Amino acid sequence: MRIVYNSDQYYVAEYPGQDGLELVDKRTSRGTYFHGDVAHKFADAMNAAVSEDSSAEHVDEFLDSFSVLLNSPVVYH
Repeated sequence: MRIVYNSDQYYVAEYPGQDGLELVDKRTSRGTYFHGDVAHKFADAMNAAVSEDSSAEHVDEFLDSFSVLLNSPVVYH
């Protein structure tokens, strides 16, 4: 696991060996996992958002658009 983005509101973790990305909303403790082609498309879109404006506010606003997909509760071990 490698954290590729971390703010007060979100984190995005990459799982290279599993070809996946995890998006977690820290405010709601809910997240989702993107795998394969979907993970690649999400990464491309996130990279485009960061290229446009790398501020945490802008990236968090971009990630807000995925809130409907954050349906899995975060389980801490």
